[in-house]
This record gives sequence, C-alpha cells and structure tokens, in this order.
Amino acid sequence: MDKADLKEFKTIDMDPFDGALKLISGKWKMNLLFCLSELDTMRYGEIKRVLGNVTPHVLSVKLKELEENELISRHEYPQIPPKVEYSLTEKGRTLIPILRNICDWGKEYCVDYPNDED
Repeated sequence: MDKADLKEFKTIDMDPFDGALKLISGKWKMNLLFCLSELDTMRYGEIKRVLGNVTPHVLSVKLKELEENELISRHEYPQIPPKVEYSLTEKGRTLIPILRNICDWGKEYCVDYPNDED
C-alpha cells in the first residue's frame, strides 16, 4: 500500500460503524435479535429457554437496552400473572438481512469451532 492509499484509508468515517456496533454488540444482543428475527414474537421465558445459560439479570438488562435503542418492542398485557411479549420493531427488522448473512457466514466458516460456553 503506498502513501496515497494509506492517507485515503485514514479518512474513513468510522462513526456510523461504531454507532451500529454500540447498539448491537455484547454477548447476548445479537443472539436476542436473531431469535426474534427467526421466531417473531417471544415471551421472556421462551427467550431464556432458547438462549440457554444467560442469567435472568443479564437477559433483562439486554432486553431493556434493545428496547431503549428501539430495536425491539415490549408489549405488556394487563393480567395476572403478567404476560410480556417481545418482538422486533421496524428498525430492528432492518437488521434481519445482516443477521442472516452473519448466520450464513458462520455456517460456511465456523462449523469446525465448538460453541464457547464461558
């Protein structure tokens, strides 16, 4: 790479990329978004079962963060016991093609890597 190419590289605006990563990065956010993209509307317990070893506190925090960022919506039904459902918003649905591409990439290139269960 010559100096002209390097100078052009340094002028890349990383703000949109960084901003997007802040909304969806973390251990569970992408998993949550992918679950909702595949299964549409889900209750808290269903999400917990699908994700497996996420703690209730972490799941609640991540759901709240995704809701605050308008990627998922939370619908609470006024009944006892409480019933709450989560689904992707229109903004969240725009991530579906990206999530599916990541999944396809993982099927292609990550089949030999075991699930990391830290």
